[in-house]
Amino acid sequence: MAVDGDVESVLDAVRGIVPVLRKNGEESESQHWVVEENLQLLDKAGVFRTATPRRFDGLDLSLADQARVITEIARGCPSTGWVSFVWLTSNWTATLYPDRAQEEVFATGSVRISSAFAPTGTLTPVDGGYRLSGSWRYNSGVKGADWDFLAAVREEGGEHDEAMVIVPVSDLTLGDDWDVTAGGATGSVTATADDVFVPSHRVAGFGDAFAGTTGDRSNVGATGRNYGVLAFVMAEAAAVFIGIAKGALDLFLERVPGRGITYTNWTDQSQHPLTQVQVATAANKIAAAEGLSQAWLKVLQDRADAGEQPTDTEKAVIRGQVGYAVQLCKEAVEIIYSASGGSVIQRNSPIQRFHRDIQGFALHALAQPNVNLELQGRVLLGLDPGTYFL
Repeated sequence: MAVDGDVESVLDAVRGIVPVLRKNGEESESQHWVVEENLQLLDKAGVFRTATPRRFDGLDLSLADQARVITEIARGCPSTGWVSFVWLTSNWTATLYPDRAQEEVFATGSVRISSAFAPTGTLTPVDGGYRLSGSWRYNSGVKGADWDFLAAVREEGGEHDEAMVIVPVSDLTLGDDWDVTAGGATGSVTATADDVFVPSHRVAGFGDAFAGTTGDRSNVGATGRNYGVLAFVMAEAAAVFIGIAKGALDLFLERVPGRGITYTNWTDQSQHPLTQVQVATAANKIAAAEGLSQAWLKVLQDRADAGEQPTDTEKAVIRGQVGYAVQLCKEAVEIIYSASGGSVIQRNSPIQRFHRDIQGFALHALAQPNVNLELQGRVLLGLDPGTYFL
């Protein structure tokens, strides 16, 4: 297990590079991918080892500690935070696969794994495994990843189910089709597999992956790290939104002192009561989102420590709470953006990018507040969640 010094060391290093991450935001967006300096600094800080098990020279940080790291990265650059979240959640998901797969994936200790959950590929059984074909859009982080988690439909004996496979990115063809108005630096290009062989030990059904029941692995049981897959992903995604909102507030507080309000007698915007109310409101929305996060992080850690999976009700509630936290963070950034004045629309102003990125990320199918609140509301009313995606 990780020790406190591990996470504090990583956090100190990441906090130290926040200004560099922020400075590189405009260039990253213009090239549609995180600049190499960001990735090297994060690697040096140990970020890409945080979800790797100790037996593979990783730091094996808890979910809560990983979320703290992701929040700090997103405070510097939203897109770099999003890519880091995808890589870390995917790295942890790889620990649910058989030991043989883990040994291959974590051979280097510091590893990056991207993922695409939409089952837009097909798996055809062959001797020793499957042949994989398909294309996956919005494959965040794949341009800088070593491996890729891809969802596909597996057909055997006249029946079919959905499975997640792990393939080397070198086996895929990457498109050049990422030109967007939000999350522009995430490099979420389309990845294509053309009859790629995937051995059986790198294939797991959705049900087994979600329930943590994949076999042939030594880390089964009360390790304190067997979280529910989707709840784990949701919790770390929320850390990105919290980090973006915190970063936007930091930028506003740096920007506002001494700035006048155009066409008025106010020579210092920070002295205006409306600005004071806006700052307090934004800060409280962020604090409320963080408060919610502490609740779901505790539920997930308590379950993992007991060697149990979260209940469906707990998973649905977490989805709803994450959706609400996303909404709070988005509203906080909207307040900050609207209070920043007309010059904030310039591309060299980071606040406009934080605003656009959080708007875009909030449209992700797993982050949309209304979808998640509906699931939570259903279980609170004693109804079936209405989806197996929990």
